[in-house]
Amino acid sequence: MPESLLGRMLTNTVWLLGGKGFGAICSLLYLAILTRSLGLKGFGHFSLIFGTSQALVAIAGFQTWRIVVRYGAEHVHNKNWGAFGRLSMLCGILDVLGAIVGSVIAWVVFYQFGDALDINPDLVGTAFWFSVAALWAIVSAPTGIVRALDRFDAATYVEAIVPVGRLIAAVGIWLTGPSLVRFLIAWAVIDLIEAALYWALARYLAPDAINWRVMRQWREALHENLGIVRFFLVTFATATVDAAIRNGPLLAVGYFAGTKAAGLFRLAQQLSQGLGKLSTLLTRSAYAEIARARFAAASGEFRKLVIHTSLLAGGASALIVVLAIVLGKQLLALLGGDAFGAAHVILVPLTIGAAFELASVAFEPVLHSTGNARQALGAKLFSLAALAVSISIFAPTHTATGIGWAVAIAGAIAYIFAGIMAWRKLDTPPPPASAD
Repeated sequence: MPESLLGRMLTNTVWLLGGKGFGAICSLLYLAILTRSLGLKGFGHFSLIFGTSQALVAIAGFQTWRIVVRYGAEHVHNKNWGAFGRLSMLCGILDVLGAIVGSVIAWVVFYQFGDALDINPDLVGTAFWFSVAALWAIVSAPTGIVRALDRFDAATYVEAIVPVGRLIAAVGIWLTGPSLVRFLIAWAVIDLIEAALYWALARYLAPDAINWRVMRQWREALHENLGIVRFFLVTFATATVDAAIRNGPLLAVGYFAGTKAAGLFRLAQQLSQGLGKLSTLLTRSAYAEIARARFAAASGEFRKLVIHTSLLAGGASALIVVLAIVLGKQLLALLGGDAFGAAHVILVPLTIGAAFELASVAFEPVLHSTGNARQALGAKLFSLAALAVSISIFAPTHTATGIGWAVAIAGAIAYIFAGIMAWRKLDTPPPPASAD
């Protein structure tokens, strides 16, 4: 049985890795087109606009997929499609509310604080509408539906739309006259297409749950999943903190060092995230599998799944750091040209931070599935505090490189605190559906 638990998780990861591996190749290709077409300063503007929109998406997205998986896994296990559909609709409504709130925040950020981000005034309107499109393309709820149904294979095909679409668009724009605005419009349209396809996939996979007859009763989900409001608030706070940790450093570089430095930082960040992509993939599959195992498997089997996952992630973490040190400079120069080779000193600490995130991939699912989501939030808060303090110390003198090391320090802090909390909860009995 332990092998089957780990085997299912690895199977899901392989499906994700196949899609993301293909996507990573496409990403590297269109990233090279972006950097070489726009130049260092133009790519810096693109990075600040894209990074700001991603921060808004992370904050306004509410991470409802975690709610669907956390509570929906049991509904799927019991084949209670009515409850699953009502839960899914509730999360879909939360996504819409998030998009509305996020659009308001985007207007404030770009029209009131655009100067602080060093964004060209001529691009403020474009940046705002790009962020609005990204917010309305949030697919958190349908993503959770597909993961709760354990259909990572089907999701792979839909998620391939974004990298393939971006690559095709990048090549077309490059050949017909590259411009920052054209790249942003293409990215926005592709995101909206993916959102529509994700909802169509959810409907296809669970027609008994994703239909108007069931979903219009979404208010009942608040009573059927007791503790869901508290879980939502904690995960929303966690997502907000995580957004600050992920996107704050890039915005800090734009503020302290300007647009060109932001371009260097963004390329290094993209490559470090590419090297550490396994952390995202393992998180997606581990979160769903650990949520199911918590109530469907014995305590010893649950513990072994977490230990095996952590060992696998730890080995991969060491590997990506070595790759960044040995091949990082060559990869950066290959992607962006000689002007971007200087980002190697930024890439190494960013990859160390990504490695800590990968090594801790099992911790948050354990805390959520055992009813300790607030402790996961506590670890993120410690990490954010460490990041803020480190940036305040390093940024004024070391600028982008110092901020990179601030990311590494924050990653180490999160790993230590989340790890201690998770290991203490491994033998905690499964919480009832109402607990959190």
